[in-house]
Amino acid sequence: MDREENTDASKKKKRKSRQSGSVLKKSRRGHVGDSGDQQSRSREQKIEEIKKMVEDLGEKGRKDLLRSLCERMPGLVLNILETSSNPAPPHHPPAAQLSPSWCVCTHCREMPTQQEKLCCQQRPNRCISNLAIMRHLVLDNHLLELARLHRNDLLGQNDLPPGEHDIYNRRLRHSAYRQYVLWQHGRLGAGNRVTIPSCCVWKIRDSFPDSFGAYTGFIPNRFN
Repeated sequence: MDREENTDASKKKKRKSRQSGSVLKKSRRGHVGDSGDQQSRSREQKIEEIKKMVEDLGEKGRKDLLRSLCERMPGLVLNILETSSNPAPPHHPPAAQLSPSWCVCTHCREMPTQQEKLCCQQRPNRCISNLAIMRHLVLDNHLLELARLHRNDLLGQNDLPPGEHDIYNRRLRHSAYRQYVLWQHGRLGAGNRVTIPSCCVWKIRDSFPDSFGAYTGFIPNRFN
């Protein structure tokens, strides 16, 4: 009898422990969700407060604020200007069996401008676009998402992943272009641009395609 009573008591303790653990997990999940909602509301409130402060500055104050932003955060200002400006016409040549005459690696495609007719200059079996490190550093979805979120945090952008597939792929493409430049050239600084080899450009586009084949292409340096 004593053994049976001890066994029953032990089972009851385990059952209570599981129940309390379950309640604790639910409670924690609830707190995490509540915290996220509070942070979102707090951010929206701060944005509205900042907008009100900017409106109250007057024309001269807003001009001074803009000059200060240009000096302190030129990358943010350029990003806003580029987003609001008219993009270049889309360009989407079909994948040809023969590479262009200026291509060495045999993986390039014809490009719309002379500046974009750039090859990685490697042998076909050593083309940068097919290297394993390219897949890890430039084409990995999770790394690109993290890089995009980090950039948004630095620029103070509220850029949540959209539901539309093409918009999401476009963001991944642009993030991949930036990753490639950082990998091959390091940090260039605000407004400075370099051309990415055609083979790598099309590797990125094929990995994160646009349904209509609409791609902006290279935008020259604004300071040139």
